[in-house]
Amino acid sequence: MSQTMSQRQPPLSTRLPPLICGTATFNNQYNPDPYALPTTAIVHEALSLGVRAFDTSPYYGPAEDLLGSALNTPFVHQNFPRRDYFLLTKVGRLSGDEFDYSAAWVRHSVQRSLERLHTDYLDAVYCHDVEFVSPAEVLIAVTELRKIRDETGVVKYVGISGYPVTILCELAEMVLAKTGEPLDLVMSYANFTLQNTRLASIAQPRLEAAGVGVVPNASVLGMGLLRRKGVPIGAHGDFHASPKELRAAIQAASAWSDAQDIKDNQLEKVAIRWAFEHWLHDGASLGSSGDPASGIPWQRENTEKYGGTKLGVSVMGVSNVEELRETMRVWRTILDGLEDGEKTAVDAGRGLDDRARSLQRQRDVEVLARGMREKLGDWIDYTWSSPAPGFVNKRSAPAVPAPLLTPAASPDQLPKGAVVREGSGLQSMPQT
Repeated sequence: MSQTMSQRQPPLSTRLPPLICGTATFNNQYNPDPYALPTTAIVHEALSLGVRAFDTSPYYGPAEDLLGSALNTPFVHQNFPRRDYFLLTKVGRLSGDEFDYSAAWVRHSVQRSLERLHTDYLDAVYCHDVEFVSPAEVLIAVTELRKIRDETGVVKYVGISGYPVTILCELAEMVLAKTGEPLDLVMSYANFTLQNTRLASIAQPRLEAAGVGVVPNASVLGMGLLRRKGVPIGAHGDFHASPKELRAAIQAASAWSDAQDIKDNQLEKVAIRWAFEHWLHDGASLGSSGDPASGIPWQRENTEKYGGTKLGVSVMGVSNVEELRETMRVWRTILDGLEDGEKTAVDAGRGLDDRARSLQRQRDVEVLARGMREKLGDWIDYTWSSPAPGFVNKRSAPAVPAPLLTPAASPDQLPKGAVVREGSGLQSMPQT
């Protein structure tokens, strides 16, 4: 049997950066007007700060278009060749109550993402929110993505994403049993947070046994649940499925933290650092050894020297440049506090004082996190239903949707079609 493209790809765990910039915030679910966000500035600053991976989805409203526009600029083309960063997107979810995992739609969705992102290949493609469809449908979509991977190479790695960790485990085990090949990655969201750590306690052993390569931890604030001002209210209103009693318990825990005589005791700051720091350690067995965005001057060889230290992979979400810079500051102080963090701090030009501050902050966060978790009591590891009881998929037959409105071009955006091509694309897919 001839060697497939997958067999020629190195393991994703040797390449994927452990910090991914998510774009779910480039969406009216989280922000009233995503076109008003400085998305190009966010993407450019992220690249400049060493971020080398971006996660998106067609379900995130205009997110793919906005990310693609930000990447299709002279600044990016001149400074960041396509091979130097990862693009991860998804297929299958069309709207809140529409899913299409058919082979035809998977091919259409991949082609559309290639066009929106102005790229000739996608580093990874997930089947989006797999709990909303049947296992048989998931198997169809995974099989088709792998067929695209093997026939054309425009998809490099294939995975699934969703909320209920038991379903993610069952599907990963099914894919391995049915196909003899494990999933490259499984992304869970809101399941390794200050409030809920079921990704580690329940899912991790089973996903390891199912041979999954990488498990990114997304939405470390529980889709905005772990914020002092509560869940975000976008153009769709209050979308969050959490009950009011859980929200009240979190606000009580937040108030307790505010009353402590410890610097930077705000719920969000504690929750972000706690989740990033703990998943770096706890998720390392399902992590990756790609470029960690530590601030050390980057060279391409960093991502080609396979076999380095594996770190648990996290997805961050920001809505402005200031949030991005603060998140990156936190991330780097966490790296400074790792076992080899002294060398990282010195090599990145931060120095030993930064490592000492990182270790002190680590202790402070543990005190605050322990106290807030005690306040949450029985709400620890609570999860809401997904899908909600009575859910019905309203997608009856495949159909090509109307295109999204095109956002205003950024000043430095290249003309449409002015793309540096590195491959042949997926010519057999339907066009929008």
